[in-house]
Amino acid sequence: MLSLRQFQQFLAVAETMSFRRAAERLNMAQPPLTAAIRQMEEELGVRLFERSNRITGLTAAGEVLNLEARRTIVQAERAVTMAKLAGKGSIGTLRIGFVASAVRYLVPHIVTTFRRTHPMVVLELEEAPTARQISAIMADSMDVGIIALPIPLSAEPHVSTKLVMESRLIAAIPAGHPLALSSSSPLTLASLANESWVIFPGEEGPGLYGAILRACAEAGFTPHVTQRAIQMETIIGLVAAGLGVALVPELFRAPNREGVIFRDLVGIGTPISYRVGLVWQHGQSSAVLSSFLQSVTGLEQKPSID
Repeated sequence: MLSLRQFQQFLAVAETMSFRRAAERLNMAQPPLTAAIRQMEEELGVRLFERSNRITGLTAAGEVLNLEARRTIVQAERAVTMAKLAGKGSIGTLRIGFVASAVRYLVPHIVTTFRRTHPMVVLELEEAPTARQISAIMADSMDVGIIALPIPLSAEPHVSTKLVMESRLIAAIPAGHPLALSSSSPLTLASLANESWVIFPGEEGPGLYGAILRACAEAGFTPHVTQRAIQMETIIGLVAAGLGVALVPELFRAPNREGVIFRDLVGIGTPISYRVGLVWQHGQSSAVLSSFLQSVTGLEQKPSID
């Protein structure tokens, strides 16, 4: 099999139609180059050049080798370039999970920032609750997730996390509810003790779910959950339908949201932190993942808890 060096030697002779000029281009003596071309012809069993006292042209076999050798050199150079880019994390595929509550602010910002500097990396995005993302990462079917922190203690030995945004939870109240009348003033968490609650399943977001229950316990009650939904937008929709109250991230505050009034929370058990972070398999060191994690460094954490 011919080597890249032999292809380069052949192309130099084919382009210059001169062993002398080709040898000068390759920074080698002419006799070894002439011998190398003769060896190629013997190895292939064909003549590559038409020649008498000098080269007059390429044979049919030489024309074919000229075309294919150029392609081979280009492909070899591309292979080297791509290998270097892969080593820098500039190409490849990254499987990213995200919680629905991160779509409004975090996902567009993170994806846009990363794609600006790594346009050749293919991003495969999948919406999934926190618990499912952690399971997928531990099973190596997802590379990195955007989740609600904290993670369950059982997952801590297996995954690493990084905080990227911290906000707080506020109350979402049906517009016709008595607690919605003074929308400009804060509301105590304890005032929601006797209300029906809409909340996400605990197994889908165990960290945030546990934080809400602990806050309610501090305020002296256990929430009476009558409706469950996974996505925050769905939860707010159920609140607008009058099916109960809910706690949602401040990011979802919308002054003109039909059917819902948002109120800040004060008093015992508050503020309740809503923390979003990245999660990835502990010890994972792929170049693409490292580049992604670095691109998120310095992300503005807003809005923050007062």
